[in-house]
Amino acid sequence: MSEVVTGDAVVLDVQIAQLPVRAVSAIIDMTVIFIGYLLGLMLWAAALSQLDEALTIAFLIMFTVLAFVGYPVAIETATRGRSVGKIVMGLRVVSDDGGPERFRQALFRALASVVEIWMLMGSPAVICSMVSPKGKRVGDMFAGTIVVSERAPRLGPPPAMPPSLAWWASSLQLSGLTAGQAEVARQFLSRATQLDPRLREQMAYRIAAEVFSRVAPPPPPGVPPRLALAAVLAERHRRELARLRPAMGPAMGPQGGPYAAAPWPAQPPMYPPPQAIPWPEPDVPPQTPPPGGFSPPS
Repeated sequence: MSEVVTGDAVVLDVQIAQLPVRAVSAIIDMTVIFIGYLLGLMLWAAALSQLDEALTIAFLIMFTVLAFVGYPVAIETATRGRSVGKIVMGLRVVSDDGGPERFRQALFRALASVVEIWMLMGSPAVICSMVSPKGKRVGDMFAGTIVVSERAPRLGPPPAMPPSLAWWASSLQLSGLTAGQAEVARQFLSRATQLDPRLREQMAYRIAAEVFSRVAPPPPPGVPPRLALAAVLAERHRRELARLRPAMGPAMGPQGGPYAAAPWPAQPPMYPPPQAIPWPEPDVPPQTPPPGGFSPPS
């Protein structure tokens, strides 16, 4: 999972395509282009005896350019970043800001592929993809694109906002929370019921300590760490949807009208702090607190 920052400063979590999957996609595309080029050569050879020699050479050069540059540019532009190999492997080329691939970017990628893939047998593309943190080849560097996987496992719905913590979550500063930390917290909450009680409580305190070191203000006293984590993730999801809504337009309800906005309450009187909720104690208290853990208040 990697982060892509859009032009509106919205952070998107995308699945970067792995090198083996991209290699299979490239082999499929190269096979399609090579077969088409052979068929074109056969037609060129059949017409060689009927046309002028200079004209046949000009046709051969034009067809070569169309096969190795024009075809990739045309198909990726028409399909918004997909080719035959990428369709088979579930990949797509997108801009660095998460937008669809443009004609200029497809042209840069196709021109670079003539050298790094066809002339040099793909060795620069493999080396560059292994070194780049986002798996970019040389053409992606010039074009400002990345290749993402559209078959990544779908994430479950975000945790529900605890009503008693909505007033606190609405005042959170979440700019320091990274996508990786939020994903760790989300996976923990989705699997918490499957964990051993002792391990579950230890992980809850440790993950909560890491998350709350990046957000402010701290949770109200007496709040269980799992409830506080759920409030943070629910508020983060709500704010991302609020930033995306101006670009996507209002969501439509089942009756054809837009959904009414339902922001979290911002005033504590509507949802008083849960002073009576004690910190949950682990079923089997750990002998020593985990290093850097989220220790319960005394």
